[in-house]
Amino acid sequence: MRSQRRGVSIVGLLQVAAVLTVFLSLLSGLDIPHRNIELLSHFRLQYFVVSVLLLIVFAFLRDGVYIVSLAVAVIFNATFILPWYFTKPDAAQGATLKLLHANVLSRNTRYERFIDFVAKENPDLIFLQEITAEWLSATTGLLQEYPYSYAELRSGNFGIAAFSRIPFDSIRHIDSPPLGNPTIIATITINDEQLNLVSTHPNIPVGRHLYDARNEQLESVANLASNLSGKIVLMGDFNSSTWDACFRKLEKSTGLKNVRQGFGILPSWPTHSPFAMIPIDHALVSDSIFVSNAKTGSSIGSDHLPLIITVRL
Repeated sequence: MRSQRRGVSIVGLLQVAAVLTVFLSLLSGLDIPHRNIELLSHFRLQYFVVSVLLLIVFAFLRDGVYIVSLAVAVIFNATFILPWYFTKPDAAQGATLKLLHANVLSRNTRYERFIDFVAKENPDLIFLQEITAEWLSATTGLLQEYPYSYAELRSGNFGIAAFSRIPFDSIRHIDSPPLGNPTIIATITINDEQLNLVSTHPNIPVGRHLYDARNEQLESVANLASNLSGKIVLMGDFNSSTWDACFRKLEKSTGLKNVRQGFGILPSWPTHSPFAMIPIDHALVSDSIFVSNAKTGSSIGSDHLPLIITVRL
């Protein structure tokens, strides 16, 4: 009798989990720019994995209603997940450039771990966010390999910096509206062609005010990118996941392509909760730029994983 009650309880919990998974999967698919809908949309990969696992369980239990409902959820979630893994552009010829973006986390003190990571990956350009005076001091050794640099320090989590082996034709920052967070705008020349490099870091969208501020900064960066001449690489911790309406609006308005195409979801945050990780660190490039590799790196002590991309121009 006890085992039967326990079994009924377990099945009941599984049924609740299935209902919630199906409901959240479909609700988060609504194309509505609302912060609560957006919050649900971040976990598309988790919905897909859970719906697959629950479908297997209910197939074993031979429960037709739940099998059909979960099959719908699996297919629906798969349309958001699988194309990132299987669609990949053709190879192209040109100069190769390796770029590293990392939100180092302002309170992170594992400087040597980051320095070792840079030595291992050996990128041509580095863009750092949440850079502080302590981080800038700890990374002065990078100047031996990356003699061209720029930093804009800010209190809190919005300092930003760039290091490069390649001379900058120009580099500056602007105070992006509405909160004045710095956005770096740099240009370099590769094979007589100008390449624009933009790095930005809007606020985390906690509450209505910061949600609107995040959206306004991303909209201003999209307008900035759209008005640049030449090829573009736009990188940063956008505090916006691949599937939310604000990020998709930025992609559409700039016409830039997501480097994840063909390389997978690449969740980047938060490292302390692996199952809950979502892709909020991004790189977008001009359509004429071929992405030969995109990946997240190993932990550098931050709550974000670094994002490394290799492109051909």
